[in-house]
Amino acid sequence: MSAPRIAILGLHLEVNAFSPATTRRDFQQQSWAEGESITHQARSKVSGLPAEIPGFYARMDATGDWEPVPLIIITAPPGGTMAPGIFPEFLQIIQSRLAEAGRIDAVYVASHGASRAAEEEDTDGAVLQLLRDVLGPDVPIVGTLDLHCNVSDRQIELADLLIAYRTNPHVDMRDRAAEAAVALRRILETGERPETHFIRLPLTPPTVTLLTAESSPYADAIRQGVLAREEDPNLLGVSVTGGFVYTDIAKCGLCVWASARPGHVGAAVDLVERLSNDIWQNRAKLSRTLTPIPDAVAQAVAVGAEMGAPRLILADVADNPGGGGGGNTTTLLAALHESGAKGVVFGILVDPVLAQAAHAAGRGARMEAVANATPGPFAETFRAMAHVRALSDGAGVGRRGGLAGRAFSIGPAALLELEGSGLLLAVGSLRRQLLDPAMLEILGVEVAAARTIVVKSRGHFRAGFDIYATPDRILEVDAPGLVSPVQSRFDFKGLPRPVYPLDAEASWR
Repeated sequence: MSAPRIAILGLHLEVNAFSPATTRRDFQQQSWAEGESITHQARSKVSGLPAEIPGFYARMDATGDWEPVPLIIITAPPGGTMAPGIFPEFLQIIQSRLAEAGRIDAVYVASHGASRAAEEEDTDGAVLQLLRDVLGPDVPIVGTLDLHCNVSDRQIELADLLIAYRTNPHVDMRDRAAEAAVALRRILETGERPETHFIRLPLTPPTVTLLTAESSPYADAIRQGVLAREEDPNLLGVSVTGGFVYTDIAKCGLCVWASARPGHVGAAVDLVERLSNDIWQNRAKLSRTLTPIPDAVAQAVAVGAEMGAPRLILADVADNPGGGGGGNTTTLLAALHESGAKGVVFGILVDPVLAQAAHAAGRGARMEAVANATPGPFAETFRAMAHVRALSDGAGVGRRGGLAGRAFSIGPAALLELEGSGLLLAVGSLRRQLLDPAMLEILGVEVAAARTIVVKSRGHFRAGFDIYATPDRILEVDAPGLVSPVQSRFDFKGLPRPVYPLDAEASWR
């Protein structure tokens, strides 16, 4: 048998329908790769591609001969619905490249799973439908998905196997891609097509409750799924995904599914039903109390005044660019500056105009720092005199957590020291969440010297900053923003109702 020819494609975008539209430029600023450039980047030491792609290539390379047929991989930071034209172009490129490719023996789809386009809500289902229309029913299709994906019945029907991440913060992307590679090899060798049982619950847990290192109905279900698969060789995959409620479409919700060898789907059914029931019965435990801004500021003041006190991390979760936030709200910043809390490092405030002004002023200059000179949703104007302590082009390589070994860019950036408080403010030009110390270190920040670190991130910072504060020293602050965990603050239009926790009367079966 000749080496299998595997088509590779993916769309990485987590859509927050309440955020400004995602444009083609957003993709181009992060990653828009087609054809052989994908293979080149995947086999490079450092890549800007989603981590799944190098992970898939590495496992396929290690397990035998194969021929990659890379089609297209596009990636943008989490944001609003894809603007008109982008998704049709994406589909057209897939179709054209498949037409030119010749024989295709299998397909690997590496997508985030929570995208949405102006022309199509179920973008992931539409991609799989196109693949089936072009390739037919006999070509195996295996995909990987983020834990914050939204899964449709159509996706389950059209794909042979869908594999979701298991960790939140996400640090297992390469491992899940390797699992997909092994699964594709097995399907091609045996000819056995997995059978899947799938349940979507009327449940949209707040994103801050979906961490997997702690005990919760969600995390416990993931661990039980992993154990069940290890104990039963007939189970080929078990996934539990929390969904992304802000996408605001019909397929939002916590999902549980399992795939098994043909003739053994009963084991998958039993497992999925049990895990789903356990989660639903314990859904009230999927809650979290956020810390009010005054309380968070008071703790920062106390930590700054007592050098021996353990370091504090304040997570500005509602303005997380990793969930579609603008990264530009200043409510928490203003409160900390006014308090005079010592040893505060704040990042990353996204304001390209302020970053440009700092570059124009030059390192060492004294300037009036004006954030959000043109105010936006939740983004109030903030003014303070400041000194420019460092400047950077914003490019770097991550060193911890999900960004380790991956190239990143926050665009032209500056480190400002605010007069009066001494607060160190990291300003960037591109919407990126602060999830790795390297994003501050490119501006010369000695992170370990900080007393309080403020991160505009929901949870992925925990894998990057865990060396600086223990979980009990991390406060999720109840500040305003486009991705607040308090779902009642949003006017959902497409979300299926009733759904828990928005609707107490929500029921399952």
